[in-house]
Amino acid sequence: MAFGLNVRRPGGVSVSVTTTKAHARPPSDQELVDAGQRGDPKALRVLVERHQDAVFRTAMALVRDETLAADVTQDAFLKAFRALESFRGDAAFRTWLLSIARNEARGALRTRARRREESLDGVGPLASDRGSPEEDALRAREVDRARGFLAALPEKQRMAVALRVDEGLSFREIGAIIDCSEGSARVNYFHGIRKLRERMS
Repeated sequence: MAFGLNVRRPGGVSVSVTTTKAHARPPSDQELVDAGQRGDPKALRVLVERHQDAVFRTAMALVRDETLAADVTQDAFLKAFRALESFRGDAAFRTWLLSIARNEARGALRTRARRREESLDGVGPLASDRGSPEEDALRAREVDRARGFLAALPEKQRMAVALRVDEGLSFREIGAIIDCSEGSARVNYFHGIRKLRERMS
């Protein structure tokens, strides 16, 4: 299937979409998926346009790097569209897509960690793994205070807060994405929110 997907950094993914008004109302995700399964590239472009920001934010919550999050966003859409024939609607398309994004982000983190380990082979012990003071200051300016605190949370708490606050997902949807029960998703969210409030007060 052909579809356009162009990554722009910072800010995620930019896609040019030209659509005709074929419906009196916007098509649902399921209608777009059905059309995509029939080979309609325009439907895939609309799905990208509709969900690209949510996928990028989900990736950012895990990888905390705009360039890597943009790569994860593109990879998540590519993987989702290649597997679109297998999508049967057991979960909402967005929930399914964000689960793919989470898995892609985790894979990207593992790959980055391996590359860092390989690049350090033979270098010997380092005095510090921190960047220079100038790099640290620049990094601090790029990340706002609230996001900085969010990044310090454990992964499931961070994901639960990001998915609830940024995407407005239900706790059931969050649980499906972070591999836990609805109740555990709720607990992770409230623990995360409590810690954020404590750190920001």
